[in-house]
Amino acid sequence: MKIDNFPKEIQTFLIPQPQGDLFYQCLGCSATYPIKELLYVCPKCGQVLLIHNRNFDELKKIPGKTWQQIFDYRRMLNIPALKGIYRYHEFIGPNIPLNSIVYLGEGHTPIVEANRQLQAKAGAKFYYKNDGQNPSASFKDRGMASALSYIKYLIDTRLASNIIAICASTGDTSASAALYASYLTPDIKSAVLLPYKKVTPQQLSQPLGSGAKVFEIPGVFDDCMKIVEKLSEEYPVALLNSKNAWRILGQESYSYEVAQDFEYEMHDKVIIVPIGNAGNISAVMSGFLKFYEAGIIDTLPKIIGVQSEHADPVFRYYLEPDVDKRVFKPVTVKPSVAQAAMIGNPVSMPRVIAIANRYNEMSGRKNVFFIQVTEQSIMDWSLDANRNGHIACTQGGESLAGLVQAVEQGIITDQDIAIVDATAHAIKFSGFQDQYFQKTIDKDYEIKPNQSLINMPSLVMPENREKIPAQGKPLSDDDFKIFADDISRKIATELNLVKNS
Repeated sequence: MKIDNFPKEIQTFLIPQPQGDLFYQCLGCSATYPIKELLYVCPKCGQVLLIHNRNFDELKKIPGKTWQQIFDYRRMLNIPALKGIYRYHEFIGPNIPLNSIVYLGEGHTPIVEANRQLQAKAGAKFYYKNDGQNPSASFKDRGMASALSYIKYLIDTRLASNIIAICASTGDTSASAALYASYLTPDIKSAVLLPYKKVTPQQLSQPLGSGAKVFEIPGVFDDCMKIVEKLSEEYPVALLNSKNAWRILGQESYSYEVAQDFEYEMHDKVIIVPIGNAGNISAVMSGFLKFYEAGIIDTLPKIIGVQSEHADPVFRYYLEPDVDKRVFKPVTVKPSVAQAAMIGNPVSMPRVIAIANRYNEMSGRKNVFFIQVTEQSIMDWSLDANRNGHIACTQGGESLAGLVQAVEQGIITDQDIAIVDATAHAIKFSGFQDQYFQKTIDKDYEIKPNQSLINMPSLVMPENREKIPAQGKPLSDDDFKIFADDISRKIATELNLVKNS
């Protein structure tokens, strides 16, 4: 749709111009730094950073209802830079011109209401937000579109060149980083570090297919992350993990999309997300806070972060009710089918603490909750979800298991509507489904396959096994008729079909 077809009072807002005064701020010592260089931690104290806009109050001068109209009308534009997460340009990267924005089809993933059977079984009305329908099949593309758009902006303005982008990953980050970096080749080259034998074959194939240099390292994700941090401290590389504050900005788009898709009515909504490196839950809270402060929404929804008992440092931190007595302690992770969340020392933990405190304060009540679930429930609920029309990864199963726990604990009531996050596409973790069905899943996962959820193929063979079709060896018409009659009869018997009269 063309600009001239929109109401005149909205036309001037639809194509955003570079604006804002963005800066890094340390969560430890509060030091601030300009954004014209790649920073990941505070040079003074080593703490993680957040990006703020000194001119954010200017956005508040536009009424919330007008912002709603701006975003709703932008939805109809055919400008690639505004089709993805930068529909919310002023709230994500207001300094980045449209011609520097990288758009590969990320964002605006579908929100699908669960069918009545699954809602009844879970005990709540809920929707899945299928972030596995992003380009690299995971939510990581939101943050990567932001981080790579910023790097492209630095390249376009000659503030950087010949960049080596690097990340540690449990699988999804590497796939996303490699994909977006490959789009900007030859200006950017990518390298990823993966924990050896801790990434699914599907996830490993993605960065290899995108041309990244892939290094497999003994240990777990936390070990890879330490090496990547050392590389970023000692060499001129661009770190693309969620330690990169630009990643957090991009992932805030999840909140903006949820708000828009529910007509900005958040009073009865609950957002349920799995916690891995803690960047996503930080971004989700931050996004809703920005929309709330700008008057775009008038209520902050409940936020529920979910962790497996095999990787639960955030949950453990919040077990202590006394804020002054809380001490964060990393944990040694055990194997989890929710591999993307199998992180024992999340780098964004300081962000979670700071933003959750502010979120509860702005809500006027406790509005951020943390829940622990078993590996058994993660696997069973992910299978249940997919048996009812979804494409939920094991992290999506973790979120759904968290919803069920939240209902049992009274955090979610029958007045609430939950939005459950499936961070990746189910096909990335199909290996766990295969192991579950074949009853070969390793005992360290502490999962016992439920026979009612197991589904295996049935081989149907004819009585005459000498005359069966094969590639390059078709049967004669008469022989195929005998074959088809035999096979059809056996399938009909298995399905309890009755012949047409």
